Amino acid sequence: MSEREPVVPRDELEAAIEARKELGAELEPAVVDAFVERIEKRIVERGEAEERALKKRRDHQKEMVLGAMGIAVPLVAVAGIFTGLAGVIAVCIALSVIAVVTSVSR
Repeated sequence: MSEREPVVPRDELEAAIEARKELGAELEPAVVDAFVERIEKRIVERGEAEERALKKRRDHQKEMVLGAMGIAVPLVAVAGIFTGLAGVIAVCIALSVIAVVTSVSR
């Protein structure tokens, strides 16, 4: 598992802490609120990016499986005519492997 980048870079955190110290207790809630807002925005952006990546992966998987199904009919027909049951079984195994590989691959 890879280490994720921090939601907010360390230098931004340190800058927010220093600003809080310099501005005092009167403006502390505004500094904290602004910092929390940045964190929330970055979390939302990460979630949206992950959703886009997941959708792209699922679309690719769907295309691969539908493509395999599209070529299955003529392949099974040709295999059945020229090689019989063994050819049909080989084609079915090959199509199953395509489906498994596309579902497992990133």
